[in-house]
Amino acid sequence: MTDRLTRWARRLSAHEEPEAEVSEREATKRPLSREIERRKQLYNDIGSFLFAHDLDLTPINFGLVHDYLTGSDHGIEKAVGAILKTRGKITNGWVEGLIAERQKNEVTPESLAAMLDKVENNLSHVTGLMDESRTSAKDYGAALQAEVKDLTEAEKEQPVLTRLIGLTRAMVEKSRQVEAQMRDSQKQTQMLQQSLETARRAAEHDHLTGLPNRRAFEARMKEETLAAQAAQEALSVVFCDIDHFKMVNDTHGHDTGDRVLKFVANLLSGISGEKCHVARHGGEEFVMLFRGKTAAEVCTVVDGAREDLSQRSLVNRSTGERMEKVTFSAGVANVFAYDDPRDALKAADRALYLAKEHGRNRVYMAADAE
Repeated sequence: MTDRLTRWARRLSAHEEPEAEVSEREATKRPLSREIERRKQLYNDIGSFLFAHDLDLTPINFGLVHDYLTGSDHGIEKAVGAILKTRGKITNGWVEGLIAERQKNEVTPESLAAMLDKVENNLSHVTGLMDESRTSAKDYGAALQAEVKDLTEAEKEQPVLTRLIGLTRAMVEKSRQVEAQMRDSQKQTQMLQQSLETARRAAEHDHLTGLPNRRAFEARMKEETLAAQAAQEALSVVFCDIDHFKMVNDTHGHDTGDRVLKFVANLLSGISGEKCHVARHGGEEFVMLFRGKTAAEVCTVVDGAREDLSQRSLVNRSTGERMEKVTFSAGVANVFAYDDPRDALKAADRALYLAKEHGRNRVYMAADAE
């Protein structure tokens, strides 16, 4: 793996290009040729960064540098920026420590499954205690009944009463023990349920904007696809991307960039509703899903939000300085025009890139882009 990455990175740093890609671009003149060039430049920048910091050519290092240069992971972008500012260079050990810390704090399907197992085990324990309590009561009743049968007019003496009192005391003590265990188990179950709910929110929501994240959106898209099919409704997906967002971070700082992300998230949330869902896909990208609206109708709605944002005069709260105009570009696709909803999302992404290529601050429909 390392040798292959090394050869690949050297080829990128030497500005070599796969012959098949060149011939295809020259033969077909695809409108996405600029995007290919952009990606080529990105890979070259990643290689240069790795060599400049003497980092091993591993998938982890490559992914971290990619997220830093593209700003697709704000946490990594801030962490790398901070270490560069204080030390001027990052190391393999620092990268390994950062990734390990993030993985330790990350809510994963495995950790959620473990929590669910704990809840199930605890509930099973409560059920067992209830069964034990019922069994104890049943046994006590049976013992009393047996004593009553043996109780005759001639046997109403102290030994029988003593045995009855002993049985009663044993039952009372057993009930107290079961009750205490049930209280403790109930508290543990409630704590686990609260932890599980918190973990689910963390796993399905973006911590910065409060919007659902990519994972939650993909699940929602499956649900809405089935609902739209059942109701014979239209379903459209939108890919949005804030224009020149890296310039906002570089010029005004990451805190201001965070506020811009929140502002755009709130703006898009304003056009969402019961049949419209918005999520942060990652970095400065947002996705939206509209059920009951055609792609053309969605273009109009999203373009209205784009126009609203483009006319806003945003101010850097830290300096009071007026910011450059903040805009976004978007691509829209009809989900049912494709065999798989994921293909519709890709089509919306392609339309978004064309909107970027043609000047940004505009909304394109996938049918116009292909």
